[in-house]
Amino acid sequence: MYARFIIWISATPVASWLVKHFASRLDPLIFKATNGRFTSMGPPFMPMLTMTAIGRSSGQPRSVQLACLEHEGDYLVVASAMGQPKHPAWCYNIEANPQVQIQMRGERFAARAQVLTDPEKEKVWADIRRAIPQMNVYEKRTDRNIRVFRLSRVKS
Repeated sequence: MYARFIIWISATPVASWLVKHFASRLDPLIFKATNGRFTSMGPPFMPMLTMTAIGRSSGQPRSVQLACLEHEGDYLVVASAMGQPKHPAWCYNIEANPQVQIQMRGERFAARAQVLTDPEKEKVWADIRRAIPQMNVYEKRTDRNIRVFRLSRVKS
C-alpha cells in the first residue's frame, strides 16, 4: 500500500515539485537527526543512505540522501533526479571523484563509486524497479539514460 502511495505521489506534478523544492532540503536534516530512521515522508520503506562526495567545482563536501539497493555486498544508487531532463549534480561529482563517504544505519565508511555499464544495468534494473517503485514513474518521465552507480566499500 505504501509503495502504491509513493508511486502515485511521484507521478503527481505538484507533489514532485514539493519534493524537489522542500523535501530535498528537509530530508538531510530529518535523516541526520533521526540517524536514518525517518525522512520527510516518515519511515523510509526502502533502504536509504547518505552519500558525501566532493563537489567537482567547489571542492566542498556535498551530501545527499539516496534510496539504495544492496547487491552482492555493494550498494546500488540511481541518478534519476526524479525523471528530470538532466542528471543530478551528485552524479557529476562522483564521476569527477569516485571516492565517497557513506552513512547508513548509523555506520560510516569509505566507498568507491562506479557507473554500471548498460549490460550491467540491464541485469539489475528489474530489481531496482521492484525495490524503488518510483523508478517506474521517473523512467517514463525522461528520455535520458538514467545512470546506476555501484558503491563498493573501500577496505581499510
